[in-house]
Amino acid sequence: MTNPTSNPTSTTTPPAARAGRRWGSPLWGRTALGVLMLPLLLVSMDVSVLYFAIPAISADLEPSGTQQLWIFDIYAFVLAGLLMTMGSLGDRIGRRRLLLAGALAFGAASLLAAYANSAETLIAARALLGVGGATLMPSTMALVRTMFTDPAQRAKAIGLWSGVMTAGVALGSVMSGVLVEYFWWGSVFLVNLPAMALLLVLGPVLLPESRDPAPGRFDWPSVPLSMAAVLPVIYGLKEIPSEGWHTRYVVSITVGLLFAALFVHRQRTAANPMISPALFRGPGFAPAVVLNLVSSFGMMGSAFFTTQYLQSVLGKSALEAALWALLPSVPIGMAAPLATSLVQKGVNRAYVVTAGFAIAAAGYGLLALAGTDSMWLVLIACGVLASGIVMVISQMTDLAMGAAPAERAGSASSLLETGAEFGGALGMAVLGSIGTAIYRHEIPSSAPAPARETLGGALAVADRVPGLATAAREAFTSGMQGAAIAGAVVLAGAAAVAATLKRRTS
Repeated sequence: MTNPTSNPTSTTTPPAARAGRRWGSPLWGRTALGVLMLPLLLVSMDVSVLYFAIPAISADLEPSGTQQLWIFDIYAFVLAGLLMTMGSLGDRIGRRRLLLAGALAFGAASLLAAYANSAETLIAARALLGVGGATLMPSTMALVRTMFTDPAQRAKAIGLWSGVMTAGVALGSVMSGVLVEYFWWGSVFLVNLPAMALLLVLGPVLLPESRDPAPGRFDWPSVPLSMAAVLPVIYGLKEIPSEGWHTRYVVSITVGLLFAALFVHRQRTAANPMISPALFRGPGFAPAVVLNLVSSFGMMGSAFFTTQYLQSVLGKSALEAALWALLPSVPIGMAAPLATSLVQKGVNRAYVVTAGFAIAAAGYGLLALAGTDSMWLVLIACGVLASGIVMVISQMTDLAMGAAPAERAGSASSLLETGAEFGGALGMAVLGSIGTAIYRHEIPSSAPAPARETLGGALAVADRVPGLATAAREAFTSGMQGAAIAGAVVLAGAAAVAATLKRRTS
C-alpha cells in the first residue's frame, strides 16, 4: 500500500518510506501525529479522571456502594474486554474509519455522562466510553504504524505515543481535581468534547486510511470468547489487592484462563482468526508482548502504594497528592526520546531495554528505603521507576509494531494493549497482596477490625485508639518496602531476560 504522506521529491529515501504529505510538507505529518495523540491522551486520562470526582458524584447521585464501584471500574473493564475485537475490526473496515466512529461514540458518551441524572445512567455512559476507548487505542497505534513506515520516524512517533499514554493517566487525576474544585463533576467529561470534535474535523483531512486488503470473514465467535477470557481475569486481579484472595476472585481468574485457552485454540484452528498466530512468528513480537506486560506490572504495582502513601501516610489532600505526583512525570518526557536516540545511534535495542528494566528496578530499590516521612525519596523513586518503564515500553512497542505486517497493525496493537492491561492488573494484585500481608502482620493484633484490614480503615478509627495512626502508617510503609523489594526482583529478572534477546531484537 502506498503511503499517502510520502514525499515524492526525496532523492535519498524511497517515496513510500517517510511520513509527510503528498506535496512534501513535514509539518503536515507532525500535525497529523499531534491530532492522532488527542484521542490517546483522553482515553488514558479517563482511567483516572474520576479520582476526585467520585465524592461529588456520590453526593449528587447517591449511588450504592456497588454502583459506585461500577461507576469507577466499568470503563477499564469494557476497554480491556474489547481491545482485541476492535483492533481486528479496524484491520478489516479501516483504522481511520474506526477511529472516527470511536471519536463520535466517545464524544456522545461523554455528553451523556456529564449530564447523567442517575447512577445507572452514569454506569451506562462509562461503559459506552469504554467501547469508544477500545476503538481509539488500537486505531491510533495502527495508524502510527501505517503512516510512519520509515523505522526511524516510526520509532520517534511510538516514543511520543508511549509518553502521551503514560502522562495521560497522571494528568487525568489532576485535571479532575481542578475541575471539581471550580465546576460541577460533569465538567470532567465535557473536556472530551472539543478534542473529539477537532479529531472528527481534521482526521479525514490529515490521517490516511489503511486496512488489510484481504482480511477474510470476521471471526464473530471469537468476540465473546475474547471478552470471557479477559474480563474475569481483570476483575479478579483488580479485586484481590483490597479484598484478598477470596474464593470468588480465584474462581473468576480460573474461569477467565479457561476461556483464554479456548480463545487460543480457536485462533489456531479458525480459517480467519481474529488474532492471527502468524503475528507471533514475527521476529521479536512475542518477547515484546511479554516484556511490555512485565513493564506494566512494574508501573501499576507501584501506583497502588504511592498514591496511598502521599495521602494517607503523609496526610496530603487528594488534590495536593495529585499535584505532587506530577513531578515524577517530568523525566518521563525525556526517557522515550533518549531510548529511541540510543537505538538509532547504533546501541543494540536489547541493551537499551535491559538498561530500562535495570533503571526501573533501581527505582523500586529507592522506594524500599522510604520511611514514613520520605516524600522526596518516594517522588524520586517514582520518577526513576517510570522513566525506566517508559524506555522499555517505547522500545517493545516499536519492536512489536515493526515486526507486525502493516495489514495486521490493529491486531498487533490490540495484543500489546491487552497485555498491558493484564500486566497492570497483575502488578496491583501481586504487589498489593504482598504489601497488604505485611501490613496485616505488623499492625497490632489488639487494633480494631477495620484497622487490621487497611490503612484507611485504621485512620478512620484512629481517634479512638491512641497511637494507632502512627502504628498503621509504619505498617503500611513496611508493606510498601516489602512490595518494592519484590518489584525490584521481578524487574531485575526482566532485565536479565531482555539481555538474552540480542539476536531477536537486532
